[in-house]
Amino acid sequence: MSTIQDTLTIIRPDDWHVHLRDGAALEAVVADTARHFARAIVMPNLTPPITKVAQALVYREAILKAAAKAGVAQGTFEPLMTLFLTNNTTPEEIVRLSETPGVHAVKLYPAGATTNSDAGVTDLLKYCRAALEMMQKKGVPFLVHGEVTDPDIDIFDREAVFIDRVMKPLRADFPELKVVFEHITTRDGAHYVRDAEGPVAATITPQHLLYNRNAIFKGGIRPHYYCLPILKRELHRQALVEVATSASPRFFLGTDSAPHAKGKKEDACGCAGCYNALHAMSLYASVFDQAGQLARLEAFASTRGPDFYGLPRNTSHITLKRQNYLVPLQLPFVQGDTLVPLAAGETLSWVVAD
Repeated sequence: MSTIQDTLTIIRPDDWHVHLRDGAALEAVVADTARHFARAIVMPNLTPPITKVAQALVYREAILKAAAKAGVAQGTFEPLMTLFLTNNTTPEEIVRLSETPGVHAVKLYPAGATTNSDAGVTDLLKYCRAALEMMQKKGVPFLVHGEVTDPDIDIFDREAVFIDRVMKPLRADFPELKVVFEHITTRDGAHYVRDAEGPVAATITPQHLLYNRNAIFKGGIRPHYYCLPILKRELHRQALVEVATSASPRFFLGTDSAPHAKGKKEDACGCAGCYNALHAMSLYASVFDQAGQLARLEAFASTRGPDFYGLPRNTSHITLKRQNYLVPLQLPFVQGDTLVPLAAGETLSWVVAD
């Protein structure tokens, strides 16, 4: 007879894809990420975007200052900075990045793919070849938002088309480039990363593991389940759960937590993004528990990411316990507005013990 596991202690996890914003929004959300994650790869799509190492270091100090202001103990949280790739990124800037502690990767946003991505790349292999060559030479991880943005491509097909149009030619020309296929959403993406040759990995969000696209339309338009890349069909969700809970070292945690004020999400043209930093580990634990693979949560959350990035694993631990957790309907945000977390009003079955 099998027994139900009620607690799970794992190496303190890292978040390999998060949006912390800046200014008052940064101060409102940074403690949620720092509470459970020791490190976080911070996205550079601010306005203006973080395109230079010097800007990244200034942003890093702002994050640490905001964390301290929010009560995060010094030395318990480390932001890992990234640069926003543009058509004009130079090899010299890549060298500078490789020589700068605290700056760890370069991020591809195809122009117009998501929030604050208008300055993104318009033709990767046409304009960015010299930068890519230097990334490969210096071992700098390349983080890709894997969608094409052509208006004639259906939004649900953008990731699959990206694999054929961009990822395969990229890998053919730069086979030793370390690539992280960010927030994959499809069976196509999962199987591509699983079977690819060379240093390729992928992050997976809790929303794409827990929900399919029906969640956006359950009982009406539910804008707080709208994110980019958008939720897909159930067969894709199942494929993501399969690879996330497998023994493959190529799949690891990246929340893509993206805070937007409630009013901006519920607007006539609502913003894309799910806020999950508050309770990400509860969400992930629910996925692994439902799949009968709790024993593999530590690898997904705590060891595969640092191993791929060439960073040491954390030495501290967290404990999750089986306990009902009612997700708040909203959280305080900025200027009197509120923030609606993913799964607001739902009851989860795991929490992180204090």
